[in-house]
Amino acid sequence: MSEFWFIRHGETDWNLARRLQGWQDIPLNDTGLGQATRLAQRLRDDAADTPFAALYSSDLRRARATAQAVGAAIGLPVHIEHGIRERNFGVLEGLQYDTLDETAPEAAAAWRSRDPDRLLKGGETLGGFNIRVLHTIEELARRHASHRVLVVTHGGVLDLIWRRANGIALSEPRHTKMLNAAINRVRIDDQGWHMLDWSDDRHIAEPARDDVV
Repeated sequence: MSEFWFIRHGETDWNLARRLQGWQDIPLNDTGLGQATRLAQRLRDDAADTPFAALYSSDLRRARATAQAVGAAIGLPVHIEHGIRERNFGVLEGLQYDTLDETAPEAAAAWRSRDPDRLLKGGETLGGFNIRVLHTIEELARRHASHRVLVVTHGGVLDLIWRRANGIALSEPRHTKMLNAAINRVRIDDQGWHMLDWSDDRHIAEPARDDVV
C-alpha cells in the first residue's frame, strides 16, 4: 500500500488570465509563492507526525517552485519526474478559455470532446496523456510500497488521478475541484486506487483557483 499526497502547483499569472498553460513553463506569481509557503508550513507539521518517504515534482517550474518550498520545509530533496508533466495542448497553449472556439476551433472541439483518441493539433491525445500519467504513478507506487509520498503536479494530471480513483471514464464531465496548492490524498494497493480526501486547502487563506490547467 502506498499513500500519495498529490498537490497542484501554486497560482500563476496565466491561471488568473484563464490561459491554457500545458507545457509552457510559466512561473508562480506572488500569490502562488505565498500559497507554496503556506503549503510548506502545513506539510512540515504533517511530517512531524509521520514523515514522508519522498517528494516528486513535474519538471515545469510552477510545480518545481512549489515543491522546492515544501522540500526545504520538510528536509527532502525534490525528485523531478517528467511523467507527471501537464498535458501538451499543442496549438491551444497560451490561448484564453473564452477565445478557444474562435481562435482554434478544430483543436478546441477536439479538447472539449474528451474523446481519448481524438488528435489535438501539436499536442497529446487525452488517451496518451492518461497512459503516461497513470503508468508513472503506478511505477512510483511500486517504488514506494508501504510509504507516504508527496507529488507536486498539475490540474490536468489531478483530473486523471481523480477519475482513476473514482472509476470515472475519461469521457465523463468533471465534478470536482482542482485547486492551486490543495492536498489530494489517494491510496494505491493491490485492490486498486482509493480516494481518501480531495481539495484540502484549509492552509490557504485566500480562495485558490479552480482552472484545470
